[in-house]
Amino acid sequence: MRELIDMQKKLYPDLLEVMQQRYTLMQNIELLQPIGRRALAANTNLTERHVRSEVDVLSRQGLIDASLKGMQLTKEGKLVIDQLAAFMHDLMGLSVLESQLKETLKLDNIIIVPGNSDEHEWVKQEMGKACVKYLKEHVSSDESIAVTGGTTMAAVAEMMSPFENNTKCLFVPARGGIGEKEENQANTIVARMARQAKGSYRLLYVPDPLSETSYQTMIQEPAVIDVLQRIQHASVVLHGIGDAITMAERRKTSPDIIGKLEKEKAVSEAFGYYFNASGAVVHKVRTIGIHLEDLSRADQRVITVAGGKSKAQAITSFFKQGRSNLLITDEAAAETILRDNQSL
Repeated sequence: MRELIDMQKKLYPDLLEVMQQRYTLMQNIELLQPIGRRALAANTNLTERHVRSEVDVLSRQGLIDASLKGMQLTKEGKLVIDQLAAFMHDLMGLSVLESQLKETLKLDNIIIVPGNSDEHEWVKQEMGKACVKYLKEHVSSDESIAVTGGTTMAAVAEMMSPFENNTKCLFVPARGGIGEKEENQANTIVARMARQAKGSYRLLYVPDPLSETSYQTMIQEPAVIDVLQRIQHASVVLHGIGDAITMAERRKTSPDIIGKLEKEKAVSEAFGYYFNASGAVVHKVRTIGIHLEDLSRADQRVITVAGGKSKAQAITSFFKQGRSNLLITDEAAAETILRDNQSL
């Protein structure tokens, strides 16, 4: 396919550019529908006049419907973007980017979506959509899926839909709550995922982090023991990667610990572990849930979803020692990781 695209770029460069632009517009409409022209222009960095012209073409082709509520994809429009997905992935150079990033991070499986999730929420939704697609292709009935909190996991939950062949899964939070917005809490996210996937779920009502005394007390509670066993035996783990200082502040960490993280040059956080640029653990929070040592089973699939140019260093840091079967990220993070690696 790569050779075909290269020939097309030489023969019809303008045509391919138009195809890519219209495909991006349709992607945005699918994720944000119903959406108005002004909002669509803002999300795609195009002028309203240009969007109006392209939308008129797509409407005449029967690919979108426009009403007072906004624009939506038609069934034919949904079919077109689904069938074009692999071709557009190659056209945008994402397949090449994936190969380069696999070599840099030493990972076997990477999916890159276009855009920068720091700037556009729809990019985060695209990462969520890619994650859901992977789950539908690889998860079987009665498997348990452990999920962390955060805005990226919330985006995965937003894109969740019923699995094929009546597959039923159990969703469990990978850790307790850290006192952030309700919609970004692991408990809220697993409940939403389960409802939209038509599965079941269990909740974990414990704070994160815990004092040593509270930790020893909580792990003796029967309800906590039951959920904790399900979490630790989960066959699939979905998690994000956070910026170290941002996550410490969200946990309302003491100034002394934040000072320690800054002194030790912590750049990333996952599962309550803080890592420096070399991947060394510089601090660990006492939590109930999944720990790094729990991610060593051969039959367990670990899926990492993290993107945005601002997360590039954190992603690189985590994968110095973190295990994952799949990384789902965006174009901006991938390009920044590769550029930073080349400058070393």
